[in-house]
Amino acid sequence: MKLSEYVTYDAVGLAELVARGEVTGAELEAAALEAVAAVNPLINAVVETWPAERAEELEEEKEGAGEGAPLAGVPFLVKDLGVSMAGKRMELGSRLAKGNVASADSYLMRRFRESGLATIGRTTTPEFAYGITTEAVLYEPTRNPWDLDRSPGGSSGGSAAAVAAGIVPIAHGTDAAGSIRIPAASTGLFGLKPTRGRVSMGPDVDEIFNGLAVQGGISRTVRDSAALLDRIQGPESGDPYFAAPPDRPYSEEITRAPGRLRVGVIAQGGGRRRTEGPVLDALSRTAELLASLGHHVQEATLDPGVGWEQFVGANARLWTANLVPWLDALAAASGRPIDPSTVQTEMLASYAWGRQVTGADFVSALGVRNTVARSIGRHFDHYDVLLTPTLPELPPRLGVYAEAVEELDGLGWIDRLFDRSPFTACFNVAGTPAMSVPLTADPATGLPIGMQFAAAYGREDTLFRLAAQLEEAAPWSHRTPAVWAGSH
Repeated sequence: MKLSEYVTYDAVGLAELVARGEVTGAELEAAALEAVAAVNPLINAVVETWPAERAEELEEEKEGAGEGAPLAGVPFLVKDLGVSMAGKRMELGSRLAKGNVASADSYLMRRFRESGLATIGRTTTPEFAYGITTEAVLYEPTRNPWDLDRSPGGSSGGSAAAVAAGIVPIAHGTDAAGSIRIPAASTGLFGLKPTRGRVSMGPDVDEIFNGLAVQGGISRTVRDSAALLDRIQGPESGDPYFAAPPDRPYSEEITRAPGRLRVGVIAQGGGRRRTEGPVLDALSRTAELLASLGHHVQEATLDPGVGWEQFVGANARLWTANLVPWLDALAAASGRPIDPSTVQTEMLASYAWGRQVTGADFVSALGVRNTVARSIGRHFDHYDVLLTPTLPELPPRLGVYAEAVEELDGLGWIDRLFDRSPFTACFNVAGTPAMSVPLTADPATGLPIGMQFAAAYGREDTLFRLAAQLEEAAPWSHRTPAVWAGSH
């Protein structure tokens, strides 16, 4: 298959070609690796590929996928964090973990295999996923395919950049405060953060960041994300959270009309940063589109139940306290020190701040998590869906987040991240599903602008129905980043 043809298909489309015998998985993999060679030198999204080892694995995955695997043969990339693949490196974006090799598949990796996905490599992440830009010292910066001087977002920025650049149609992502939605918005893609408990984190951990983090994917089309979640959702023995199984497959939900939804529109976040003009304009156009589709649209406010400083402080305590044993374990396993030779400045500050978090501080932060979850949950007594910008600004230029970083402590670093992304984290704290949809772009720069939609706990079905309706009404698949023109 020619690369110029390969990049026009989404994952479901490629799997259909394989099922009909029009192309083989090996041919798709060859096209994906050709795409890596063509664009990765420009965007730096793929850490490594495993072509030399794939011959035996292709047969193993074909057998493990079973009959009718919906994504059989589709090239796939996993983030360098959050999912372990037996015998493959997972370095967490850090020099401290360099050379770390996973001993076994995680539950999620097993489900990726069973779905038929052909995992060909891993993508970049900021160090320990502690960022909303992907600029790890270990890899050097990952660049946005729409503008190589700008960030693709984070922490799943490598996966998003790879999908946007046409390397693969869908890739793995994690999301603890917006890390699927932010890069999706920054690169013109669709990204859905599932409900807490929808996808298992096991077996090595029961939860990440005390339930703030979830796992999923980033794709160009809604149906790809629906097909992926169908295959990876569902609990494993011992999981601490439980989300009731969907009434029907999400791949079927996208064929159903969403009905007339009550949509609350929120223009400003709770922090200091105000939403910029191009994003406000995009939000207004999105509200008008929803109204034209028959939805009841009205202005709303986002109330997390606590003040902004308290919200940021509680998240900082949970994030940094979790970071401490993580780094300690990696240092013990690698024999390396935790110092500037192995860990970035902002992470050292977060590690030091986390070591000072007391048990009482930690329990108090969990109390804030409960307050926020209850308050966000009550919003959905009045609205079926909340609409916000995913980000209050266009994708920033590389290096912006690192400005004067040596002056920040751990709380200051988290505050910087939340200030630039004031809309996403509350839905992680609440555990409710949310998605970023690439409905529009900035007329002046051509940069994509993502719109975030959130629904009540367990209601991914509502989001998928709405996303499919929006994709039909305002299709985005025809928009392609500048990097495509020179490489495909």
